[in-house]
Amino acid sequence: MDIEDQPMEIMCLNGWGGTLHGELLPYIQSAAPDVLCLQEVVHSPASNKCWLTYRDGDHILPQRANFFRDVSKALPDHIAVFCPAAQGVLWDNEQSIPSQWGVATFVRNSIPIIGQIQGFVHKAYSPVGYGDHPRSRSAHGVRIYDYSSDRSISVTHMHGLRDLNGKIDTPERAKQAARLLNMSQQVSEPGDVMVICGDFNVEPDSETLQILTHAGFSELVTGQGFTSTRSSHYEKPGKFADYMLISDPDDVQRFEVIYDPEVSDHCPLVLEL
Repeated sequence: MDIEDQPMEIMCLNGWGGTLHGELLPYIQSAAPDVLCLQEVVHSPASNKCWLTYRDGDHILPQRANFFRDVSKALPDHIAVFCPAAQGVLWDNEQSIPSQWGVATFVRNSIPIIGQIQGFVHKAYSPVGYGDHPRSRSAHGVRIYDYSSDRSISVTHMHGLRDLNGKIDTPERAKQAARLLNMSQQVSEPGDVMVICGDFNVEPDSETLQILTHAGFSELVTGQGFTSTRSSHYEKPGKFADYMLISDPDDVQRFEVIYDPEVSDHCPLVLEL
């Protein structure tokens, strides 16, 4: 099969700050999707350490210090774009290290990027500290041209806000969904296949998904019968967080939630068009 005849593969994944670095990078390198939408990405160019520590009260996590750089090296044939939401600090023992945190998009370099949009679905860029919960959240969209199907495709993703009260509907989440939808519409043109995805941090019956489905999108995770988007590393109740939606479900050639291998506390979502 010629590469021009192959389906377009889009992957969406919350990378958990590279916590499972040893499993995640080989998987990403082997899968090498045409478009990778990655959330929870760490970028700490001031440090040459491999690992730093995130501290937020009792919430302490190892973070791959330059996760964005690591994934970029694993995908040398991709164009990489990092979209920070905030700059705070990670810790090297008791030394604080400035570190940016956000989302990233990787597009195979043979695929033309003919449009982009970057912005915020909640709050604005936080230049000094990660901020109070619910924190700033960035989003990114690309419009690409697929020669195999002679059409344009837009892919827009976000990392939805984390509310300490849980995944309940809130006015902030409704505004966030409206902003995400608006970004998708702005980067798209009539006739495009439109994809919206990300770690939304909401339940399947949420107002967020209702806003997107009322706008004409079909939600693929529950729509195709998958019962979780979390790996065994996530031990809390509520097994949904990640979603992928498309403007026309007839364009879906394959959609999967990948449970094995486990590369994060989230599962990769993989769509073929």
